[in-house]
Amino acid sequence: MPFGLLLAAITVVLDQFTKALVLAFLEPYQALEWTPFLSCVLVFNTGISFGLFAGETALLRWVLIGLALAVSVLLTSWLYKEKRLRVASALGLILGGAIGNVVDRIFRHAVVDFLDLHIGGWHWPAFNLADSAITVGVVLYVFTSLRDQLRSGKLTQK
Repeated sequence: MPFGLLLAAITVVLDQFTKALVLAFLEPYQALEWTPFLSCVLVFNTGISFGLFAGETALLRWVLIGLALAVSVLLTSWLYKEKRLRVASALGLILGGAIGNVVDRIFRHAVVDFLDLHIGGWHWPAFNLADSAITVGVVLYVFTSLRDQLRSGKLTQK
């Protein structure tokens, strides 16, 4: 099994495990203060990123599921061909995060979010491990791509 697929599987398992813990111990919107800037609060995101289009219709939910599954198939195909460990790791994190959130949409009809970053009264939209994996994967991919382009001379300063 390619490393990226193993990382994707680990990401899905950890994502679903953390969501199960939160669902078992918290009521919706119940907050558990961890630090002055990080809380655990159970929310259900029926929309897309940052709660956009919340209150979705069943049709939108299935469109989002279909889109995520199509992207997952493309990422899996890319992973089988990818030889660079950093790129495979990035793709695995993105794939695992996408699948983790698709599992929620299929079985819970909403994505379970629970991490709440805040400063004072300002709150970042709640997110989960899958969202974090996608973000880290995208940053890793962009960093690796830029580094590779700089090394090859394709990206030069003017």
